[in-house]
Amino acid sequence: MSCPMKILFSSHFFHPSIGGIQEVGRILAGEFTRAGHEVQVVTHTAERDSVEFPFPIHRRPGALELLRLVEWCDVFFHNNISLRTAWPLLLRRRPWVAAHHALITRVDGRIGWQDRLKQRVVRGARNIVVSKALGQHIAAPAVVIGNPYRDDLFRCDPAIVRDRDLVFLGRLVPDKGADLLFQALVQLRERRLLPGLTVVGQGPAESVLRELSRQLGLESQIDFVGQKTGPELTALLNRHRVLVVPSRLQEPFGLVALEGMACGCIPLVANCGGLPDAIGVAGVTFRHEDAEDAARSIEKLLAPDADLRRYKEAAAPHLAKHTAAAVAAQYLRVLEEAAGR
Repeated sequence: MSCPMKILFSSHFFHPSIGGIQEVGRILAGEFTRAGHEVQVVTHTAERDSVEFPFPIHRRPGALELLRLVEWCDVFFHNNISLRTAWPLLLRRRPWVAAHHALITRVDGRIGWQDRLKQRVVRGARNIVVSKALGQHIAAPAVVIGNPYRDDLFRCDPAIVRDRDLVFLGRLVPDKGADLLFQALVQLRERRLLPGLTVVGQGPAESVLRELSRQLGLESQIDFVGQKTGPELTALLNRHRVLVVPSRLQEPFGLVALEGMACGCIPLVANCGGLPDAIGVAGVTFRHEDAEDAARSIEKLLAPDADLRRYKEAAAPHLAKHTAAAVAAQYLRVLEEAAGR
């Protein structure tokens, strides 16, 4: 290993906040530490729990504390760019690396002044994007490094019987497209096919989705099980044959596809954004926002004579590129180059 670095790690959201960016941040900060570097995390997430980390976490630091931390570091890493923590670079010049996990827009998709400013300032950073699709939206050159998954948690368990058909894993909001998957089940019912679906997650659209399930006559097929994490989630995924990611949103990557794949599910994803990058050749795509095409793909994957060997054989080498250690090593090469190591 080259000379250890002092890495200031900015992640607007961090544990115990739940989400893909938070999970990737937790993985990378841990791997950087395991590789022998000194890491300090700054985050706007105020909540804390009993989980202990091998690095200090500064939650909502004040201006002077943030300036001191930037002065301390050899390289400043942003796990998604945050203007709230980037401003000290105007006063304390340090090598800067920004990893982009999402489009630079407001939550509703509008482009505000903050987003225009972010697009300007990232030109002064070394940039990383999590998919080729996302790279098209960043106004600066960027290296493509796919997201890591928790290979210490998500894995196949041969002791668990794979006795369920479909699983949806995600926040219950319109952008995630669970309603489109319900429509695909209606299409399949017309062909006298009644696969079961487990919906894993919570969100503001849960009551709407439950009512839609009732209206479509799918209550006997759909099981809403709420939010699951850790070993409980791993065990649940191991019971399913196919994980479906029907996002209406142009997903920057699609970490859930890797998690399902690692647990032995065949991922079936919408052909949009970074989702095809997330599955490589180890899964199947269907046309974006096309319930009929999703239904056709589900029918093929669940057919008694379906030959799924090529997907299962492709999963291991694809997952190997996305282990925590493999992805962190790619990030560290970029950080070392930025720091002149």
